[in-house]
Amino acid sequence: MSFFKKLRDKMFRSSDKIGEGLDALVSDAAPADPFVPAATGGAPQASSAPAPSQPDSAKPGLLGRLFSAPGADEPRRELDDAMLESLEDVLIQADMGVDTALRVSANIAEGRYGKKISASELRRALATEVARIMTPVAQPLPLYPTKPQVVLVVGVNGSGKTTTIGKLASQFKAAGKSVVIAAGDTFRAAAVEQLQVWGTRAGVPVLTAPEGSDPASLAFDAFTKARADGADLLMIDTAGRLQNRADLMEELAKIVRVLRKVDPTAPHNTLLVLDATTGQNAIAQVEIFRKIADVSGLVMTKLDGTAKGGVLVSLADKFGLPIHAIGVGEQIDDLAPFDPEDFARALVGLDT
Repeated sequence: MSFFKKLRDKMFRSSDKIGEGLDALVSDAAPADPFVPAATGGAPQASSAPAPSQPDSAKPGLLGRLFSAPGADEPRRELDDAMLESLEDVLIQADMGVDTALRVSANIAEGRYGKKISASELRRALATEVARIMTPVAQPLPLYPTKPQVVLVVGVNGSGKTTTIGKLASQFKAAGKSVVIAAGDTFRAAAVEQLQVWGTRAGVPVLTAPEGSDPASLAFDAFTKARADGADLLMIDTAGRLQNRADLMEELAKIVRVLRKVDPTAPHNTLLVLDATTGQNAIAQVEIFRKIADVSGLVMTKLDGTAKGGVLVSLADKFGLPIHAIGVGEQIDDLAPFDPEDFARALVGLDT
């Protein structure tokens, strides 16, 4: 199964929400629709004009409308102010964020306003806009000649940070890179055990310290060992406690200080792992971690478990940080490099 098909199938909750919303915009009513207050005089028109077309709008069925090409028999509706407002609502409900939803809707309206449009045309226009926003940030994790390249991984507990490290390490190992993992979240035994499982699976050493140990000390030891062994990559897990940001900030700052005693340019990447199911909370997490750590790129996990995958579009539009990979499940091949066009098509329910 291709990653796109897996992405589309597993993101169907998200695609279904947006797809149904777009279908409803076109087929539920003519320009005088339920979004127009009765006092405007729109209600009497809505009771008579759209009635003949409603049976036709239902004829193809959801799946037929979802994947069919535009045709003469498709319901069409004039793209007017009421429809644009409803489109904005659909995008906001998909967690695209108010500012991004308004900008995307305005771009879709350009050149189409006042013209009749079908649901499939609207879906393609939306996919084009999403891909346009996402393309500049779709960048693989950069690899440098420095050995070891130090990748500091940050994020709140429960974001999928530990499994992301394991998957990336396994994929880099399969690509011929020598990898070392440092279990720097020394306060959670479960995180250490999970990394050890992934390390065993991938044949990658996992360096640990007793529970409650100083994470900076472990990072220093891991860096020293990885350099001595000639490793290509050192991936360092970190704690994700946000209850006391001052403590977390100091902990991460101390890790960076000791790494720079070994190499003044380290860490070479700081990845922020985000959980898509948190929706707009992901925006706040980016803002916090950009202050705490010099975040260089993002990984978005759990896109299979949310109806609000639009938050990734909002993140790209607001911050412009590179998106290196996305995850749609627990298996190693459920994490893949971010492809903006595949994501856009999957988000709105388009096939290849």
